[in-house]
Amino acid sequence: MGEVEPGPAGPLEPREPPEVPASRRPGGIRVLKRNMKRNGSRNCLTRRSRFGSRERDWLREDVKRGCVYLYGAEITTATTTITAAAASSSSSSSSSELHLVLCTVETLASEICAGEGKESLYLQLHGDLVRRLEPTERPLQIVYDYLSRLGFEDPVRVQEEATNPDLGCMIRFYGEKPCQMDHLDRILLSGIYSVRKGKTQLHKWAERLVVLCGTCLIVSSVKDCQTGKMHILPLVGGKVEEVKRRQYSLMFSSAGAQAQTYHVSFETLAECQRWQRQASKVVSQRISTVDLSCYSLEEVPEHLFYSQDITYLNLRHNFMQLERPGGLDSLHKFSQLKGLNLSHNKLGLFPTLLCEISTLTELNLSCNGIHNLPNQIGNLLNLQTLCLDGNFLTTLPEELGNLQQLSSLGISFNHFCQIPEVYEKLTTLDKVVMAGNQLEVLNLGVLNRMSHIKHVDLRMNHLKTIVIDNLEGNKYITYMDVRDNQLTDLDLSSLCSLEQLHCERNHLRELTLSGFSLRTLYANSNRLTAVNVYPVPSLLTSLELSRNLLEYVPDWACEAKKIEILDVSYNLLTDVPMRILSSLSLRKLMVGHNHVQNLPMLMEHIPLEVLDIQHNLLTRLPDTLFSKALNLRYLNASANSLEFLPSACTGEESLSVLQLLYLTSNLLTDQCIPVLVGHPHLRILHLANNQLQTFPASKLNKLEQLEELNLSGNKLKTIPTTIANCKRLHTLVAHSNNISIFPEILQLPQIQFVDLSCNDLTEILIPEALPATLQDLDLTGNTNLVLEHKTLDIFSHITTLKIDQKPLPTTDSTVTSTFWSHGLAEMSGQRNKLCVSALAVDNFAEGVGAVYGMFDGDRNEELPRLLQCTMADVLLEEVQQSTNDTVFMANTFLVSHRKLGMAGQKLGSSALLCYIRPDSADPTSSFSLTVANVGTCQAILCRSGKPVSLSKVFSLEQDPEEAQRVKDQKAIITEDNKVNGVTCCTRMLGCTYLYPWILPKPHISSTSLTIQDELLILGNKALWEHLSYTEAINAVRHVQDPLAAAKKLCTLAQSYGCQDNVGAMVVYLNIGEEGCTCEVNGLSLPGPVGFASTTIIKDPPKPTTPSSSSGIASEFSSEMSTSEVSSEVGSTASDEHNTVGLDTGLLPRPERRCSLHPAPTSGVFQRQPSCATFSSNQSDNGLDSDDDQPVEGVITNGSKVEVEVDIHCCRGRDLENFTTFTENSPTLYPEEHARGVLFGIRRQNSVNSGILPPVSKDRMELQKSPSTSCLYGKKLSNGSIVPLEDSLNLIEVATEAPKKKTGYFAAPTQLEPEDQFVVPRDLEEEVKEQMKQHQECRPEPAPSEEDRTAVPEEFDTAL
Repeated sequence: MGEVEPGPAGPLEPREPPEVPASRRPGGIRVLKRNMKRNGSRNCLTRRSRFGSRERDWLREDVKRGCVYLYGAEITTATTTITAAAASSSSSSSSSELHLVLCTVETLASEICAGEGKESLYLQLHGDLVRRLEPTERPLQIVYDYLSRLGFEDPVRVQEEATNPDLGCMIRFYGEKPCQMDHLDRILLSGIYSVRKGKTQLHKWAERLVVLCGTCLIVSSVKDCQTGKMHILPLVGGKVEEVKRRQYSLMFSSAGAQAQTYHVSFETLAECQRWQRQASKVVSQRISTVDLSCYSLEEVPEHLFYSQDITYLNLRHNFMQLERPGGLDSLHKFSQLKGLNLSHNKLGLFPTLLCEISTLTELNLSCNGIHNLPNQIGNLLNLQTLCLDGNFLTTLPEELGNLQQLSSLGISFNHFCQIPEVYEKLTTLDKVVMAGNQLEVLNLGVLNRMSHIKHVDLRMNHLKTIVIDNLEGNKYITYMDVRDNQLTDLDLSSLCSLEQLHCERNHLRELTLSGFSLRTLYANSNRLTAVNVYPVPSLLTSLELSRNLLEYVPDWACEAKKIEILDVSYNLLTDVPMRILSSLSLRKLMVGHNHVQNLPMLMEHIPLEVLDIQHNLLTRLPDTLFSKALNLRYLNASANSLEFLPSACTGEESLSVLQLLYLTSNLLTDQCIPVLVGHPHLRILHLANNQLQTFPASKLNKLEQLEELNLSGNKLKTIPTTIANCKRLHTLVAHSNNISIFPEILQLPQIQFVDLSCNDLTEILIPEALPATLQDLDLTGNTNLVLEHKTLDIFSHITTLKIDQKPLPTTDSTVTSTFWSHGLAEMSGQRNKLCVSALAVDNFAEGVGAVYGMFDGDRNEELPRLLQCTMADVLLEEVQQSTNDTVFMANTFLVSHRKLGMAGQKLGSSALLCYIRPDSADPTSSFSLTVANVGTCQAILCRSGKPVSLSKVFSLEQDPEEAQRVKDQKAIITEDNKVNGVTCCTRMLGCTYLYPWILPKPHISSTSLTIQDELLILGNKALWEHLSYTEAINAVRHVQDPLAAAKKLCTLAQSYGCQDNVGAMVVYLNIGEEGCTCEVNGLSLPGPVGFASTTIIKDPPKPTTPSSSSGIASEFSSEMSTSEVSSEVGSTASDEHNTVGLDTGLLPRPERRCSLHPAPTSGVFQRQPSCATFSSNQSDNGLDSDDDQPVEGVITNGSKVEVEVDIHCCRGRDLENFTTFTENSPTLYPEEHARGVLFGIRRQNSVNSGILPPVSKDRMELQKSPSTSCLYGKKLSNGSIVPLEDSLNLIEVATEAPKKKTGYFAAPTQLEPEDQFVVPRDLEEEVKEQMKQHQECRPEPAPSEEDRTAVPEEFDTAL
């Protein structure tokens, strides 16, 4: 960023920044000019573009002060961004001048313009349309209001966010109107070119002004003349061709027998192609249509009025004005205009002059903030379609009844409280479309008077009751939609012609209908106990009554002769009537999630194709099910108590056409496998979580059509080798078994996904070449699996390879994680890409907390990855600024929303973040859990075996308050319950172009963790749509491995019908005093380091502290003195040093503390090992953002190996610099040493291992800044971060350490053979005896307060 150029200040500023000399400017606004570099990938400013500290001091004096970033006008093309001044001479410049204007919330746009010498200011939201600001608007107040509506509440924080230049991706001001070249081309092309009229060469070439606008080619009669006679050439239906005899020339011809022709010669090929491309679109039209939508227009181009043949004009999403030369008041000049779209123009008023366009047949004025219609609208006698959705209308004028040709009237999402009476006069209308209004009472008598109305849409109103004035029936209404209202009882028996009814998501207890004409009934998600239809609906084909309180299937439904679809899932049914199952018309039967114990025996053949009976109490299926239901293609009997399956055939040959069979979570044994052979067409087979021990090879050999096989959660030891005959198999899921031999699946030509995690695999025999289709191979959880480098090289082409990171021999693995451990599972289902990512940081914020997150992008994978990589860093920054969990969690989401940049303008993602930290508010609790979420991801806490919901689902269907907020903001909610047809979520990160309907402000909840809290489950929308909270808790409570638990949840969701991306994370909690690892609670600690000795130990002591992979810092428990290491690597302590050690006594070592009881800080050098696991759809890529502190010690599965080196030192001249470094290290180790520095050596793997080198002063200063901390770390592809220096081992460090007074080196022994000195066998007993005597006679000084604070005068260190 360039230096600040202080500009003149004015009287608007109560106090001037001290470094800026006071001078005056007409507008009185202080301007700071600078050229700021852009971030090409995000099109927003980098973190370096910030103004100085003195400007900040001036802002801090008053929260009503702030700054506005004023961008220069840009002309952008598909490949370049050019400043307006350099547009003619530069085609590759990507920077523009940026002005920083200091102002207050009272500063007017006109004052800023006067100070800048600009005519107007322009506002752009989310990189979309650009609006001219009115002179009386206040730019800074606009920014503050915008941030407040996003969710920022603290005025100081609002002021701080407003100064962030990254905000330009969401809200931006321009001094001149920016434009894009392709937009200009579509609106108007013009220039002076050589023109020749006619097809023959009788006419000469002459320079003329040529304009291509609308549907016509306009040629002036005189050069440079724009006001004289103009020759108009209509192009619709004509031709545009290249002229071969003349370079860069086009021939334009009109349609018809009297066609005219013009030849135009251009100077360059690019210019010729631009004209040809645009003209080709015009000539290809059959009707004269001009589309000028989404161009930020305030008026139509002047030359457009030459196109008098325009019949349809689209001006949607602009800012059209009334009183302008080309404004709305001029549109009546189009004499043939039939269709006009002016939606989303923020008009505020109905343009009265539009009523003079008598030729109009279609008019769209939706979403314009119109409060009333003028009486002149009755003049549009030819109008057939009028759309007024998304306004503030409460009444319709009587004059509207004059429009006898009006056949479509849309008034949804207005403020009507009743059906307008004018509908009675509009006899050509057949629909009442009033969704999203404010009707509370529906009077059927009003509809009875409108015999022409057949279709009624009243969804998303406030309907509570329906009134019937008389017993007269209505014979006209055939369609009724009352979804998402507040009805408790619904009686529509008077609508004897009703064919289709939608009444989902009400509070209905009873429903009464006429069955004369009823064809389809949708009454899901109510409280129905009875549904009465009389007479029997003989025409009924589809009946959906799921998610109600029905205890039996209605009798009339059993008698319906044409019913094809019946959905009564999620009810209280105890049996399925024989008449239903034996129906000769029923093709799809859904009775899952009931209490059915038996299915009736089938006696006749039935046409049933789909049968879903999951989550019932079935112990057996009818013996004749497969022999009588010969059309059955889909059967889901998961989550029952089935012990065996009925036979598929009675003779020698099976007639079964079954293709999809789901039998997960039953009691099936090996005896059911032979029955499966009777279904030779099986494509998908799920047998997870049963009691299978073997799968006979001969049986699997006959399932040649198998494409997906799920055998997870059984007791299988092998997969039959005959699986190689399943040539169509593309998915094999067999996790959580006892498989020890890798199945022969790598020969399958179509294999794509293989999950063999949580088994007992030891080795893999692979062919020389793997199938090119293999995309995902999961081998995690196989503790004994050893993969050679050759095997890993062969696996390198696999898109996603998941394996465990094996601990090194020095890793302490005898104790598992103390307080929490997690497992993650993600499955793409039947989609080609995985749009779910997860975040897991077991050691967070000084090692006493944890962060877990889940992100679901629905259809995009970019945003979940971005949030996965950055959100933990944002949280860490926010935690340091506030201790209020509501504040820092909300700010984390809002800042992450901003950091998405351009990617977040059109894309969105649900997000869930769980933060565990020590509970300072509740002394009876050790940790607190704070959960924040937007969208549909949820977190469930298992407390005493019961689920506790910690999140909120932000969707239109499940949150009426959010749905009302979106309606009040005048969003259009489509029939599939999506905001503007895009998403069902009302709060997300990203999708900024849907502001203010979609907001990033999260729901936040906090709870204190106790010993009753067993586990935490994080899941995306797909998981919780198919699993209830209780079932999820019960499914994983007794699973030992969190990875296996997460895998099980995903498998259950897929077996229950989930075909979308599904993600689950299970966090096991062990909160309580028994989880403490402090020294006082019984775990031995390393003894204090003693003086030099010649004693040598052959075998190292066994470790007693938790391993680094468990989330707790690893230490080596050792009873040897310093010389025990010195004897191996060469002593670094002189004799003089040893004497000093004897005189001064041993340095005391403090008690080791756990996360439950952290030791008080003392300002000594600390280091916190941060362990993180990032998961995504293709790799464990956990790269941090460039402007945040990198997380060290990250490897693929979150494990980490630490070796600690104690360097005892005294004070010296370098102490000050060293302390500066330690105080500014955000990842300091939590343990402390009274007189020493605890130094961590991270060993990433066998190749990259090393020690943090000495740090210079310059580098220490750099590391203070989060934005520069990543300069001294190398980010690996698996998310780990290691120093850039060459790897060093302990021996090299000890050898190079300086041998000075009072300095010595201590390190644990290593298990590598080349690093050990072996004690001869004949001296072993003698060495052990000497060591024992040495330990007994060694003094144990008790550390006092003076010892803990006193520091020797001299300072020296091996570093």
